[in-house]
Amino acid sequence: MRLTKTNLLRVLHYLIPLGILLSCIFIRWQDVPFVDQLRLNVFDTYQRVSPRPFEDVGVRIIDIDERSLEEMGQWPWPRTRLAGLVYRLRSAGARVVGFDVVFAEPDRTSPARVVQDWPKGREIDEITKLAETLPDHDNLFAQFIRGTGQVVTAVQLTNKSVDSPPRQVGNFSVSGEAGRKLSDFIAVLPGAAKNLEVIENAASGNALVNVSPEQDGIVRRVPLLAALDHPLPVIGMPVYPTLSLEMLRVLQDAPHTMNVRMSGASGSKRWTQSEGIEAIRVGKITIPTDHAGNMWVHFSGHQKARYISAADVMNDSLPQGSLRDTVVLIGTSAAGLLDLRSTPLDPVLPGVEIHAEMLEQMLLEHFLTRPYWAAETEMLVLLLLGLFFVMSVPRLGAVWPALIGGTLAFGAFGFSWWAYETRLLLIDPVYPLISLLAVYLATSSIGFMRTEGERRQVRTAFGNYLSPALVNELSRHPERLKLGGETRDMTLMFCDVRGFTSISEGFKSNPQGLTRLINRLLTPLSDCILNREGTIDKYMGDCIMAFWNAPLDVENHAHHACDSALAMRNALDVLNTERLAEAKQDDAPFLPLNVGVGINCGDCLVGNMGSDQRFDYSVLGDAVNLAARLEGQSKNYGVDIVLGEEVAKRVEGDFAILEIDLIAVKGKSEAVHIYALLGDAALYGSDAFQNCQILHKEMLAAYRQKHWNAAIDLIARCREASRGVGALAGIYDMYLGRIDIFKQTPPPADWDGVFVATSK
Repeated sequence: MRLTKTNLLRVLHYLIPLGILLSCIFIRWQDVPFVDQLRLNVFDTYQRVSPRPFEDVGVRIIDIDERSLEEMGQWPWPRTRLAGLVYRLRSAGARVVGFDVVFAEPDRTSPARVVQDWPKGREIDEITKLAETLPDHDNLFAQFIRGTGQVVTAVQLTNKSVDSPPRQVGNFSVSGEAGRKLSDFIAVLPGAAKNLEVIENAASGNALVNVSPEQDGIVRRVPLLAALDHPLPVIGMPVYPTLSLEMLRVLQDAPHTMNVRMSGASGSKRWTQSEGIEAIRVGKITIPTDHAGNMWVHFSGHQKARYISAADVMNDSLPQGSLRDTVVLIGTSAAGLLDLRSTPLDPVLPGVEIHAEMLEQMLLEHFLTRPYWAAETEMLVLLLLGLFFVMSVPRLGAVWPALIGGTLAFGAFGFSWWAYETRLLLIDPVYPLISLLAVYLATSSIGFMRTEGERRQVRTAFGNYLSPALVNELSRHPERLKLGGETRDMTLMFCDVRGFTSISEGFKSNPQGLTRLINRLLTPLSDCILNREGTIDKYMGDCIMAFWNAPLDVENHAHHACDSALAMRNALDVLNTERLAEAKQDDAPFLPLNVGVGINCGDCLVGNMGSDQRFDYSVLGDAVNLAARLEGQSKNYGVDIVLGEEVAKRVEGDFAILEIDLIAVKGKSEAVHIYALLGDAALYGSDAFQNCQILHKEMLAAYRQKHWNAAIDLIARCREASRGVGALAGIYDMYLGRIDIFKQTPPPADWDGVFVATSK
């Protein structure tokens, strides 16, 4: 196949969209940040539209709120007060108590530490010795934790290195395909903010309080486990569970070791989203995760029912049994303590409530998941539908694939919403659809370019000698480029410059000036025709031939032709005014430009005519010849626009027209009525024209009945009535001349008023 420009576009019509499709699939496979963010925004919208219904399963937050700080003093509180808080909670029936607080520093209110800041002296030294014999608050707090049991303390992994790792109570075993370690998938941090050792050792569990927001600062997924980059003998890097997971283990009195199920671990150094962590089992409950061990949080939003003020607990002002069989988290909503987060439902939410929401979902076994097959399915759908667009748009055009694509878009969003609402599955409909839109736009755009290229070839080949309307028609239907034609009812116009020979004599030494003058004349006259749906057939020196109702259908084409003729008269007046001013400025002679216009209607043969080597779109027929003869007669009657009888019938009542003669033009034996076009509908409706029209008809009737004296009297009255109506003096002068001749040489007895023209 010869590689022409057309063939190249045909090949690119497939290759470019295919390249875009493969690029979109590669970007999705790499899961670049903007794709992930786009997907997360869709899932956020789902949660806002349909959040998780709040169901009370006994998870409570003991809130160190502003009121508690006002009543019980600034934070941090003495550990003895916290010990009392734990004691009251466990005594009230709380099954597990978890702290969203890290006790990294010794209690500064312990007696031995308080007296260290006192002034030195004998009495102070005695008090210091006495204080050293009193119990340390941290030890007392640890004793209460150990004594009450079921208390989980918190640790926070940081980027600041630590000498020794925090205590690891809950730990993990791995099942599934071998070949990978947990640290290959989960977050690994170099340091930790940990509790005092005495407090850590007393707790039933020790857990992470890390809540990792996404790149836009919103918390959607929370890591259920993370590792400390502090390898230990035998076990390697210690891995810690999150607070809600550890509390679930303690609540079930489950073994310290929780099971992590891995999926698709291939042993390669680079992991994909189809391999990694699949789920974590704690006691009887299995929690699905993403590949990095993160749990999708299905938020119910901020709920006041979860919160109990720490002041109410310490004041023993809670209703009896309000804490029985509850799972309690101790945290803070006070703004000054800086534990505030953003979620899809709440721009500001205490971090402890996120742990509470997670614990609720674990107890309800209500889990929002994005299955491993989701990404592969989305890419497969993208590939198949993308190939459909690549192959179908060049064959079917842009409309049907667009309708199919729109239906698929609604279906994709519908399926994604159904999966979320009924199956708690997160399926991304947006990126595949955006990618498919890109493929579709590329395919349809190249198709448009191909079509425009073919049309441009037609315009380039024929635009120099065909009318713009015809060029557009041929660009849409190139198959019409053949010899032959069709018979159509058309309106024809011929326009010629009067006295052009005299004008051209003034440009003997300046032919370029004559060319500029002709162009200056023909341009506005052509615009008058083209702007009214006409087709310019050809220019013949100073003459224009135009027609209406071909190649495209034009309603009321006779009206359009008359409108064009009147517009040409006005355009010529403007041009002559400009030329007169220029002549006065240059002190040059001025010859006004005047034109004669002939307009006729009738059936004509129109189409591509010529030879096999070259043809032109033109029109033939008797109506064409008559239009040319009418243009020639305009100078004989002293009017600028002459209409044929059929045109006059079609525009009667819409334009000011007067019959000027019954004439047999040269080359035709059959006589026709001809008319002068004087103005538009406004002139037709004027009293002056109506009066002139009545007198003019009476004059013609008297003339054709050979009532010469009556016709002469009526001509005088017509002259008076025609003032302000139109330039009719030439007509009346002509009739007076004819009457003088007929008085001397009367016409035959059977004369019917027909004038036989002897010139064109």
